[in-house]
Amino acid sequence: MDTAPAPEYQPSAPDSEQGSFRAFPKKQKNTGPDDVFTSLPVSETAERAVLSCMLKSQRDKISDAQETLTPEFFYIPAHRKIYETLSSLFDEFGKVDLITLTEELDRKKILEEVGGRADVAALLDDVPTTAFFDHYASILKDKFILRKIIDTCTNCVQDAYGTQGNKKDDDKAGASVTELLDTIEKNVLAIRDAANKERGNQTIHDYVMKVIDSIAEMHGKGSDGLTGISSGLRDLDKITNGLQRSEMMVIAARPSMGKTSLVMNILENITMHPENPQPAAFFSLEMSAEQIVQRLLCSRARIDMQKLRSGFLSKPQLRQLMSVADTISKAPLLIDDTPALTIMELRAKARRLHDEHGVKVIAIDYLQLCKSPGAGRQESRQVEIAEISSGIKALAKELDIPIIVLAQLNRAPDARGGGKPKLSDLRESGAIEQDADFVGLLVREEYYAEDEDERQSSAGRAVLHVAKQRNGPTGEVPMTFRKEMMRFENAAEGEFEI
Repeated sequence: MDTAPAPEYQPSAPDSEQGSFRAFPKKQKNTGPDDVFTSLPVSETAERAVLSCMLKSQRDKISDAQETLTPEFFYIPAHRKIYETLSSLFDEFGKVDLITLTEELDRKKILEEVGGRADVAALLDDVPTTAFFDHYASILKDKFILRKIIDTCTNCVQDAYGTQGNKKDDDKAGASVTELLDTIEKNVLAIRDAANKERGNQTIHDYVMKVIDSIAEMHGKGSDGLTGISSGLRDLDKITNGLQRSEMMVIAARPSMGKTSLVMNILENITMHPENPQPAAFFSLEMSAEQIVQRLLCSRARIDMQKLRSGFLSKPQLRQLMSVADTISKAPLLIDDTPALTIMELRAKARRLHDEHGVKVIAIDYLQLCKSPGAGRQESRQVEIAEISSGIKALAKELDIPIIVLAQLNRAPDARGGGKPKLSDLRESGAIEQDADFVGLLVREEYYAEDEDERQSSAGRAVLHVAKQRNGPTGEVPMTFRKEMMRFENAAEGEFEI
């Protein structure tokens, strides 16, 4: 037997007889194509059903709701207030019933705002069983996402129209459009995060529990455990306890000191770990992807790069190279060699790689080659570098992963005896020192040798001077540099004194 379709929910004004709250006025007759925007997606039935399940099965369903829902999922203000009150009572007493809920709403002087005692009591009769709680919660999530999309896109449209006001100045307009595109992409990608319990809604209790969990995890690993991702370099891991999430790590040196080789060795150790390989991305603004892979092949296969380039490889070396090539081709390492990237473009690419491939570490070679979208408008290069540096630090925090940034030093170390660098030698801006959580200054002794004997005795000796570490000690990390292979390795015990 055919039945008439259920009437569509029509939000109405507050009902004075029953005291029930409604969020919207009654829908008027369509007057044009824009009427679709007169109300936002909402399901009163699903919102009441979730609250009903929470009241019927407090211990299970209130806990489930707290894990998957936030107050913003409830669009109708009355339902949002009931949800917040249910959650707070449950957190305080571990249980809640209709009487304690009603009394708490009355104590807060919001009982009438949410519809009165009769309307709150009616929640118990809204669903016969709590079996479909997950379905009701998914409806709330879908409606919330749709509202976020509408809100975000509406703001994007308004901002896009507002950007047209810059047409008189073409350079300024171009920069504004680039910045707008970056903002739009960031806001759209943030919708997914917002649907998975917004971090901004968490209390200090949530963060305390996270820290306690991480401490317990560290304790379980023992004294040799790392809280971050291992770099594969023993002495570096000792001083940093691994590459830490949300941190901007700067490795700086004079040209030809081996910065690129060092970061590639770290990425090699991370992405080709025998037990736990982690995805990583490398933005090479200086070298082509082919050159990077060539270095990686020589380093991994321990083959003299000069022999590779000259074509004088033995058959065993060729077989070794082919074997290593197979291993590298399967590694979760992504390389982007787009030249002259702007910080906006870099951030957009990084977000996509993080979202699509789950990269755990990003490396950038090198900072001074990155561009600011408003480079033509900047007062000085220092201001531009400061903008780039702060943008990279913000990206590390946004993606919650470590970002390794290579940087150039000025000529000051060359004028000192031994060439030992200082933080003040960072080229073009003090903002790098300010934004970075970690700064390592790389130097190779043979680079500053005064004669051949000294050069031979110091061959292979490299030191990464940890000049700044926001959450750990400073110090010196000894390493061995195999120049012919372009490879940094752990220094052998007692190999040389720093």
